[in-house]
Amino acid sequence: MQTTNTILMIRPVNFRMNEQTAVNNYFQEDLDLKNAEINANAQNEFDAFVEKLRAVGVNVIVEEDDKLMDTPDSIFPNNWVSFHENGDVALYPMFAENRRKERRDEVFIRLESEGFKIENIIDYTSAEEEGIFLEGTGSLLLDRINHKAYCALSPRADEDLFIEFCEDFEYSPIVFTAYQSVEGERLPIYHTNVMMCLAENFAVICLDSIDDKKERKNVVKSLKQDGKTIIEITEAQMHQFAGNMLQVRGHLNQRYLVMSKAAHDSLTPAQVSQIEKFCPILSSSLETIETCGGGSARCMMAEVFLPKA
Repeated sequence: MQTTNTILMIRPVNFRMNEQTAVNNYFQEDLDLKNAEINANAQNEFDAFVEKLRAVGVNVIVEEDDKLMDTPDSIFPNNWVSFHENGDVALYPMFAENRRKERRDEVFIRLESEGFKIENIIDYTSAEEEGIFLEGTGSLLLDRINHKAYCALSPRADEDLFIEFCEDFEYSPIVFTAYQSVEGERLPIYHTNVMMCLAENFAVICLDSIDDKKERKNVVKSLKQDGKTIIEITEAQMHQFAGNMLQVRGHLNQRYLVMSKAAHDSLTPAQVSQIEKFCPILSSSLETIETCGGGSARCMMAEVFLPKA
């Protein structure tokens, strides 16, 4: 299955702008607020978002962050873990040292207490010792049905480790580099999932960010091969997190495309109607989380595909 009804989310207790990730996440900005205020705002945005997801029948498992850990980015669990239909769990090497503390066994204990079965943990985290990173489904976009994995290379997405993941999980790799303009320079986008979203029958993608024509052609060809409708967004829309979306399932298997209010507001009426041909849009305001965290709706949701015990 490409979509799931169950999402794991981590409620923040120490959310703030993470200085360790800001070095290559050009989406992050400072807010002129005290950290306690930033965290309180993020908690309000988080709670409202969870409520909206649950209202349409998404099974949201909320795990509280551990205050002692001082993990400002714990709200983005999809970067350190992915859960697969065969019971496999993958653990990923993280670029920022303070993000490595986000990997907590309590999360697995919680999922097992909710009736999910973990068969096997595939641990790539030793790559951190060599300065090699691959940040989960931030770096990897998985087409679970067609067994393809898309990856935009960056300091947080190593090509060799990506290929190793694809061999272990039996995905065909599609590799490219995506760029954004930062003060007149073209620099790699830190995560694939901010410029591209893969749904069952369509893909939302900022093709303008793939500067190499051959790579761009290859991505388009691969998506078309699998019968996916391509919905293009601009670089300006990508900066409003219009690429950071996730398709989930609610009541009666109804699909929804989940995004932030900023992403939704940035879309043109034509793009909205293209998306709504496939499924309704569900959006929520995530302004503080996006500004300080440099991530949006998709980053906050770790999809749970594990089998039931």
